[in-house]
Amino acid sequence: MLNQLKPVEGARHAKKRLGRGIGSGLGKTAGKGTKGQNSRSGGGVRPGFEGGQLPLFQRLPKRGFHNHFRVEYEVVNLSQLNAFNDGDVVTEELLIKKGFFKETSNGIKILGKGELTKKLTVKANKFSASAKKAIEDLGGTAEVI
Repeated sequence: MLNQLKPVEGARHAKKRLGRGIGSGLGKTAGKGTKGQNSRSGGGVRPGFEGGQLPLFQRLPKRGFHNHFRVEYEVVNLSQLNAFNDGDVVTEELLIKKGFFKETSNGIKILGKGELTKKLTVKANKFSASAKKAIEDLGGTAEVI
């Protein structure tokens, strides 16, 4: 039964309770030894630090280009819009509710892949030329928001 499942013997370890008295074996200095950078609160070095040697990530050659201004849209194809009924107003909220995606960061772009068979009013941030033409050919409207 699911409610009777227990981890295999030895699979779970008790958490170390640091600084809880001499008898615990981890009292006073809490297993950190005495003095030094690593014994202090907030002590230690940042990730990737190699004691002053040029770190690996800096020694490796850099390649390519990353455009910080690139806008990534959530993509919906025309064939996917057939999931809606004739005359529906397709918005970002409706697409999320129908499970096309969980959330949108920069908006939606409608692409012209596949065939649309229903007359819809589609509200999106971007449309490809072929998608806009296909929507309007069926008597629907493509509104840029």
